[in-house]
Formats: sequence, C-alpha cells, structure tokens
Amino acid sequence: MPIRIPDRLPATDILESENIFVMTEHRALHQDIRPLKLLLLNLMPTKIVTETQIMRKLSNTPLQIEVELLQTVSHEAKNTSETHLKEFYRSFDQVKNNHYDAMIITGAPVEKLDFEDVDYWPELCRIMEWTKTNVFSVMHICWGAQAALYYHYGINKYDLPKKLSGVYAHRVLKASSPLVRGFDDVFYAPHSRNTEVKAKDIVANDRLELIAVSDEAGVHIAKSVDSRQFFVFGHPEYDSETLRLEYERDLAKGINPDIPAHYFPDDDPTKEPISTWRSAAQLMFTNWLNYYVYQATPYNLDEIGQTEI
Repeated sequence: MPIRIPDRLPATDILESENIFVMTEHRALHQDIRPLKLLLLNLMPTKIVTETQIMRKLSNTPLQIEVELLQTVSHEAKNTSETHLKEFYRSFDQVKNNHYDAMIITGAPVEKLDFEDVDYWPELCRIMEWTKTNVFSVMHICWGAQAALYYHYGINKYDLPKKLSGVYAHRVLKASSPLVRGFDDVFYAPHSRNTEVKAKDIVANDRLELIAVSDEAGVHIAKSVDSRQFFVFGHPEYDSETLRLEYERDLAKGINPDIPAHYFPDDDPTKEPISTWRSAAQLMFTNWLNYYVYQATPYNLDEIGQTEI
C-alpha cells in the first residue's frame, strides 16, 4: 500500500523507479479512507535526500500514510533551494493547531554543540512540548533522539573520543516488544555520530525502557514506557552509499576520518559497500507504524492528547 505525498515532490520519481507504491494527493482524494497523518520534521541539511530515505522506509506497509514536511524557521537552510522549501515545507505556526497520528524528528549535524547553543533549540523545544498533546507517537532519530531525551527526561549526551561511524551488530534486550517483532537474534544498523547517550542513564529512568544495544556502538533503540516516544540512535534510514559519501566528504575537508567500521568489504574504501541493515530497518518502521500508531491512535485525531495507552 502507498505513502501519500505531494504531487510534485522530487522523491516521487525516485521511489516509483524503485517499484515503491506512491500515491499522489490527487489520487488519494478519490479513496474513502482516513490515512494516517504523519509529520516529518527534517533537521538534516540535505533535505531531499533525507525525505527520500524516510519515505522509503514508510512505504512497505498496508496503511495509507499522508506525509507533511516541517522545517524550523529559526535556522536558515543552506543546502536546499528556497523554492523546494516554500513548495513542500511548512512552519510550526502553520501546523500547530493540527493533530497527527505520528511524527518523525530526524538527526542533525550539531552534536558537538551544547543543546542550548543550537540556533533553533528554543523552536525545537516548543515543537517537542507540542507533541505531547498533538501527536500520538513520535520517533526521534540520532541527534533528534538525544535532544528529545534531554528535553523530556533530562538525560544528557556525552562526547565520544572519536566519531562513531560504521555498521554495527546489535542484540535485542526486550524481545517481547512489538517494535522488534520478527528481528533476528543479531541485526545490523549504521551509526554516524560524535556523541552518545549512556545505557545506564536510560535504565535508571523508570519512564523509559531499553530495547536494543550494540557492544561496539552502545544504545541503539529505547522508548518511553507509555509507547508515545521512540528513540533510535543509529541511522536505519541510511542508503547503502550514505556512509561512503560522508567518509568522502570528511576526507575532502581534510578531517582524516577513520574508515567506517564493518562497512566496506575487507575495509577497503575502493570496494562497493553492501547493505546489511535494510530489512531490519524496514521492519522497525513497519512495526512502529502498525503496533504503536495504527493499532493505537484514535480515529478522531482531535482526541490525541486525551488518550491513554
């Protein structure tokens, strides 16, 4: 079944070329069904790439999902055209009176800054507070997960001695969680970050639960006990070549980065990387949408914020 996106969004052609069922707004208007309303707050500088990656993961489900795109207005986006932003993105003031079944808050390349030093931090705090009453379930990714844990639970991030970059093996700690239903005993996910949240800080909070970890990469998935907030510290949405592009970018900047771990065959950057995380990533997004959004969200969106799980 399809994801429903704006008619002229650049991701449409890419997804359709991959044989992914995309339903344009025009076609969706002729179906008598309430789609899930999902808001994507895209904090990444390469917005079109991130839009496509996230929508690819939302597509493999028997649910119709209507995606709206949100940006922060207190930060000037320098890597995406103003035309694209004006046509497809909305500001918080334009959506603040709406209710949504689900929301995704992406990562951002601002990890080395203190949260309060990020130029759009006050705006992001306003949005995260609003999600408590206007969004049924929120998935936060990478820095977005660190920011949400800090804002909602006071859990801080810690600098890593060097950038964590690569594809790492993970194990599930709570196999009974529907979020990881169908996962293998060992599954893989990419990480790309300079900071971390410690497992002990999550375990110490009785409103949170740890779902999956890696011996090398640390915490990967956590959630709130009430299942309204999810925190994913890796980048399951990444394409096969994303880590390579980041590595080559850092090389060009003279940063002298380490080769991403467990990514290139034989750790040889001249060889084509092979994706080992795509199926687990797809399953996680599908499980979240099915078990924690579709199965639980009220049919009347105005009831969001008044509903207990």
